[in-house]
Amino acid sequence: MSDPLMSEEHLGKEPDYRFSLANERTFLAWIRTALALLAGGVLLYQYGTRIEPIGLRLGLCSGLIMMSGALSLGAYLHWRRCDHAMRHDAPLPKSFLIVFLAAAVMVLAMITAGSLVLL
Repeated sequence: MSDPLMSEEHLGKEPDYRFSLANERTFLAWIRTALALLAGGVLLYQYGTRIEPIGLRLGLCSGLIMMSGALSLGAYLHWRRCDHAMRHDAPLPKSFLIVFLAAAVMVLAMITAGSLVLL
């Protein structure tokens, strides 16, 4: 019995390898960004001891770490949608990751700036 997910209809046609590699490079760039956010959250928790109250520091760290996880998941979903579009000669989907990352970093930056002013 053959796997329905491996059928020709599901897979579509093989895209030009240059586009597949570009899609993969974009995915890896998003993953590097997610890893940087994760490292920032861990470093802030470990070395940001001057940020008081402790709940604020934990909130900022948690925000960075949750952003990292959400960005990783979003990167995979976007890579998968782009791959599917290329295999079926469809237009490439728009990325929501740029708006998500910009808004989340802006909110965390405003909270951090506010906490530094109050120190």
